[in-house]
Order: sequence, then structure tokens, then C-alpha cells
Amino acid sequence: MADDKLHESENNEMIMNTDNPSSETVMSKNKLKKLAKRQHWLEMKEQRRAKEKLKRKQKIQQAKESGRDLGPSRKLLKSLKMSDSTCKLKICFDLSMADEMTHEEFSKTFKQMHRCYSINRRAPAPLQLYMTGYSDSTKQKMLTRSGCFNWDVNFNSLPHTEVFKKEDIVYLTSDSPNVIDKLDNDKVYIIGALVDHNRLKNFCYNKAIEDNVEHARLPLDLYFNFKTRKVLTIDQVYSIFLRVTQGKSWIDAVMDVVPKRKGVEVKEDLDESVKEIVPYEAETKFKNEAVNEDSSNGIQTNDEDSSCDNFHVQNNDSDNNEEKSDPD
Repeated sequence: MADDKLHESENNEMIMNTDNPSSETVMSKNKLKKLAKRQHWLEMKEQRRAKEKLKRKQKIQQAKESGRDLGPSRKLLKSLKMSDSTCKLKICFDLSMADEMTHEEFSKTFKQMHRCYSINRRAPAPLQLYMTGYSDSTKQKMLTRSGCFNWDVNFNSLPHTEVFKKEDIVYLTSDSPNVIDKLDNDKVYIIGALVDHNRLKNFCYNKAIEDNVEHARLPLDLYFNFKTRKVLTIDQVYSIFLRVTQGKSWIDAVMDVVPKRKGVEVKEDLDESVKEIVPYEAETKFKNEAVNEDSSNGIQTNDEDSSCDNFHVQNNDSDNNEEKSDPD
């Protein structure tokens, strides 16, 4: 019986590479399925782009026919640099913890930061993005991904405590007892780029304490009831900040960004005056659709693929395989 089970397991787990009979490479069925899925995705890529292009054209045509304002063109948005932006709010991704992560965890973290950059690149008033504190080994990993050092981002291998004045730093972490009320252009808001799958609890909060810098969390508890864990992805945190800089309230910004599956509800006993509080005085108001997605890459801010668990951002895998950023 044991031999039969072993034989069955071997048939399910191991398959010889038939493309190269002389090769000793052995692959699991699960790996083969992933490769086949990846191959299918690549084969359908051009078709997807063609469909998206047609959909955009139809949407533009419908807008013209109905007399709706189309807003700034994608070409114009892509040409807008951070240095030209009317928004000077600073967001910094702290990469000093990258070496604490596995290859998979780092890939998830980088994917989320890539989303942030893609959205920022096409925002009418981009935020000022920074990436700091990366080691030589982390830099090598980054060099292999999407030519990221050509991005319109401020890169610096020094820790954020040496890039910015300590008194200007606010480390975002859901573990903090402090709650963000309003955003300040004179401050730099640090997002800990960390996906730790619950291995490194309180890591970013403790780091902020050790560095003797200010720390805070988002006002989620003040405005909302969550049916699930209050865990946000790195790109969701970024997107909330982006919307707030466009003149939205915390309530509107969070409801725009957080997926419905999380069951987020605005507290019923909130005073109407509280609901209307605007935490940032934007110089220009923009339309929602300008930042809802990165249509060039099909990247949407509410993608379930990744999430980061500590807002700090501490990341732990949460519901639906999200890497988490738990800004509370």
C-alpha cells in the first residue's frame, strides 16, 4: 500500500522535461500548469491590448457625443514630471527591510511599488515619490525589474533618516497610537516596503521608535467599520493619499480605493461636519477617473493580487492572498 501511494505521488509530483530528453530537469504538475498559464497569458497579451485600445476609443467617442469633459489626455499625463507637479506631498518607500524578505515577498512588494509609480506617472498632479535605504543586493534585484532606476522617482540608498530631517518624518504604521488628521507638505510620509506574512510583527513601529521619528496611522477606526481585517496594500495606501491630495475627504478617498469585498462601511453615528472634513488643501481639483487605473498596463488600484500588511507598511498575507499594508 505504501509503495502504491509513493508511486502515485511520484506520478503527480514529478514529470520529466520532454522537450529535452537528455535533460534531467524534473517539474511538478503544478509548475507545468503555471508555465502553461503564463504562456497563454503572453499569447493573449496583444489581443488584450487591442481590446483595451478599442474600449478606450469607444469610451472617448461616447464622451464626445454626450458632451462630457474628457479631462487631460494620457499623452499629456505621461509627460508630466514630479518636478512640474503642483502637489509637493512626499511619499517615501523604505526599502531597508528588503533583505528580511524572501524572493517571493520582495516580488510582491516591488509589484505594489510599481503600481504606485504607474498611477503616479499618470496622475494630473503626481505626488513626490522616494525610494530609500536599499542595500547593494536589493539594488541588484531592482536592476532586473522594469528598468526601475529610469523611473521618475527620487532614489537614494541612504536611509530616510539621512535623506530627510528627522523632525519632518512620519512613519506610517497601524501599530501607532497616533492618528493622522491632515496631510502636510512639510512632512514626508514613510511607507515601509515590507511583505512579511506575519513574521515581523510591529517591525516598522519598532523601527520608527528606534529611529526616534514621528509615527502615525490612517484614521480608519474613526470613520469606518470593517467586516474583515483592516489591511491595505501598499498601492491602496498610496492611492488614498493621492485622492486626498486632490481634495477628497478621508471617507471618499478610502471608499474609492478599498475593495468592496472588505465590507467597509462608514460609521452611522458620524456627524455630517466630520464627514466633510478635507485633510489636504489641494491647489486644483481633479476628476476621479484620472487616477482610477493605469490603463497602459491594465493595472488597477484595487487589484487583489497583492497587499501589504502593515501600514507601516507592514505586509502580511491577508484575505485573498493580498500582501498587506496595514494602515490603521
